[in-house]
Amino acid sequence: MLIGDRGVRGLVIRPRGIEIDATSEGLVRAEAGVTVNGLVRWTINRGLAGLEAWAGTPGTIGGGIFGNAHFAGRLLGELVDTVRVAALDGTVRDLRQAEMEFGYDRSRLQRTHEALLWAVFCVGRGEPVQLRETARASLAYRKRTQPLDVPSAGCIFQNPDTASTRRPEGVPPSAGALVDRAGQKGQRMGAARVSPTHANFIINEGGASAADLRALINQCRAAVKEKFGVELKEEIVYLGEF
Repeated sequence: MLIGDRGVRGLVIRPRGIEIDATSEGLVRAEAGVTVNGLVRWTINRGLAGLEAWAGTPGTIGGGIFGNAHFAGRLLGELVDTVRVAALDGTVRDLRQAEMEFGYDRSRLQRTHEALLWAVFCVGRGEPVQLRETARASLAYRKRTQPLDVPSAGCIFQNPDTASTRRPEGVPPSAGALVDRAGQKGQRMGAARVSPTHANFIINEGGASAADLRALINQCRAAVKEKFGVELKEEIVYLGEF
């Protein structure tokens, strides 16, 4: 998420609910304000399998469901059983997974502007020791391949759809690889910089403005378009006034 330098003209509500509970055998409910890492730890400590590979995922359950977070080819929505949402008029509804319109970086919430209240995830049984090993391996991979030690807005662009987009020969089907091969890795705009670790991250080296980041995003998109003919789409969400 990237917030405009002039802020947001409106009311911003930050969910603080952090309750997690096992609703029945094979199902765990987490409130929207729970962090993904918090849910991972909770399930591992109770020998519940299914979410351990999501260790190291930034953000909350609310954000993860809204954007249908993805990692290693899997989508968070695949693990969802049901959710509870609140509409703009205050109406509260429970929805099944099939009603959530989950897709790559997509959910129904982006269309309806409903707010997630909680989500129920499907889990199985597992040995905590083995689950922790999977979580550690996932976290180690993220630390090795992503700039987790500096501020960023996460991945900037969606990976291109390989089914409808012609992939340049010899270039992996990822936005980061395209930005890198277009010569943008390490490029700066003010205090914003395309991460030398992963070219799909733009890091804040201290005092970067939203305008700096957006200008650098546009520069990367234009460079990829010019070199490869691929039109990258943003994964991040813009809020507020720029």
